[in-house]
Amino acid sequence: MTHESSQQTVDTERTAAWWERVVDRMTVYGERAGDALMYSSAYLAVIAAVELAIVMMLLGIEANPAPVVVAFVTFAVYAYDRLVDVDADEVSNPRQAAFIRRHRDVLYLMASVCYGLAVALSVLGGPYALAITLLPGMFGVLYASDWVPDVGVRFARFKDVLVVNTAVVAFAWAVTLTFLPLAFAGRVSTPAAAVVFCYFFLRSFVDTELPNVGDTESDRASDVSTLPLVLGVRGTRYALYGVDLLSLVLVAYAAGTGLLPSAVAAALGVGVAYSSLLVSRIGRMDDYELLTLASECEYLLVGGTLATVVFV
Repeated sequence: MTHESSQQTVDTERTAAWWERVVDRMTVYGERAGDALMYSSAYLAVIAAVELAIVMMLLGIEANPAPVVVAFVTFAVYAYDRLVDVDADEVSNPRQAAFIRRHRDVLYLMASVCYGLAVALSVLGGPYALAITLLPGMFGVLYASDWVPDVGVRFARFKDVLVVNTAVVAFAWAVTLTFLPLAFAGRVSTPAAAVVFCYFFLRSFVDTELPNVGDTESDRASDVSTLPLVLGVRGTRYALYGVDLLSLVLVAYAAGTGLLPSAVAAALGVGVAYSSLLVSRIGRMDDYELLTLASECEYLLVGGTLATVVFV
């Protein structure tokens, strides 16, 4: 082998080694970014902003700060919840629990700052916007904390009571998503807003209950009562089918009465059909973390479909 060819071989090996180091480093950083997005609840903040945009399209509300406020609130509430439940999550989601423990102080600080920013922005929308912004945090305390003082009688947390736990979460988010943009716009509630509220209550019910299927061991250990623990996996699947059916009936009613345009109702129906497909996988797949993520992405599908209907 000549000196020139030998040098070319060395250069090629160096280039390959450099490229492998770049790929390895990008892979490591990508995994860290993905973990931060997933386990800190940041991705839920993005989805919440999309949900708010959907509400504004449905109700014809002009652009306002409501999506930003909801994104901040969502991040804060779910980050706090994950900080509180880190011990229970050791069983059902050890990777998330490890991430939360490793970044506990940073997450607590970020959640506090985000909620503070949300409250500050909500002041621009007036007292009703401020009250609605505070609502998820208040319900979060009632949901997860032993908020009743010791008076000799044991009161269960909302989180421990069957159906009430899911209904509380669904109600808080449905109120926030529906009425916060109305408050910022200075508009009053309408029959269409009532339909939107019911729609997001039902959708949030499914989104909240579905992850419980994968959390049965930690919920049993924490004495939390959920549909999968009481009804079993099959019973939960049929119960959530029922909620999806109610959602579809609601959308059909809104279209039939003219509260929502037929094309808009069809876009919402696409989301319900997608949800039913995911619900059908309950008890038929093992990766419930993936199933939960796919369920939460329903609103990305609905938002994209709705944007196509409205703007094209």
